[in-house]
Amino acid sequence: MAEFGRFGSPRGKFAVKSSNGTMYVEYKNTDALRRLMTPNGKIQSRKKTGLDAREQRMVAQAIRRARYMGLLPYTSATL
Repeated sequence: MAEFGRFGSPRGKFAVKSSNGTMYVEYKNTDALRRLMTPNGKIQSRKKTGLDAREQRMVAQAIRRARYMGLLPYTSATL
């Protein structure tokens, strides 16, 4: 269950542990990634998401991959 952080946004575990023990963020999970974006389509900061630096880099990379694949929009025109 997602807990609520300091700024009222839902905080949860976005990093998933694979079978060999490495952590990754699934770029296909667009609902979770969309919660980490502003209404304008920007990636939210670590301060607002409550993630650590490594998780924030993985989330940013997953959002970029999802945008490239066409799963997430680049701008707010289609949000």
